[in-house]
Amino acid sequence: MNIFALEVWDDEGKKCTFYTVRWEDSNDNETDKFFNKYDAIPELKTASQQLLSFVLDSVGDDHGAIDALFNRPENRVTGLPNTGKVTVKQILFAYPNFPLRLYALRINDRSDIVILFNGGIKTAWTNQQSTDIHLKWVEACQIAKRIEEALKDGEIMIDENKRKITAANGDDEIFL
Repeated sequence: MNIFALEVWDDEGKKCTFYTVRWEDSNDNETDKFFNKYDAIPELKTASQQLLSFVLDSVGDDHGAIDALFNRPENRVTGLPNTGKVTVKQILFAYPNFPLRLYALRINDRSDIVILFNGGIKTAWTNQQSTDIHLKWVEACQIAKRIEEALKDGEIMIDENKRKITAANGDDEIFL
C-alpha cells in the first residue's frame, strides 16, 4: 500500500473532529476530492451539499458520530449517510435512494473522532456491484485496517482531552 498522510479535515465542530487521508503523491485529500467532484456535477450538486451538511452540521456540531447516524456498516468502514429512517432528538434523518456514499471510520467506535475517505455514486444494490464506488470502498477498508493497526501498535494515539490523533514519535504530520 502507498504511504498516506492522516490529516485534520475539520476540527471546528462541537461534537466531532474529522480527519481525512491524503496520498503521499497528491495535493488534494480524498474527502475534498469527493465533494469537489460531485458538487461540480449539476444533477448531484444537491445530494453533495446535503451530505456535506449531514457530516458537518448533524455529525460535527449537533450529535457526533453516534450509532444511529453511523448505522450502515460496510466491512471495516461505514457508508454515509445513514440508512433507513432515524430520529435523533426529534429530528428525522431519512435519505431514501440517496445517490452518493461517503466512507468513514469511527476511531475505536468513538463519537468524537471520524476519518472520512472518498466514495462515489451508488448505482446498484451492493458496493461490489456499484462500479463507481467499489474500488473506493475497497481502498477505504484497506486504509481503515492500516489505521486500526497503527492504533493497536502504538504508532498513533488518541489524545483524549483534545479529540485529536497524534503520532507516537511526536511529529506534527502523521504518515502511515
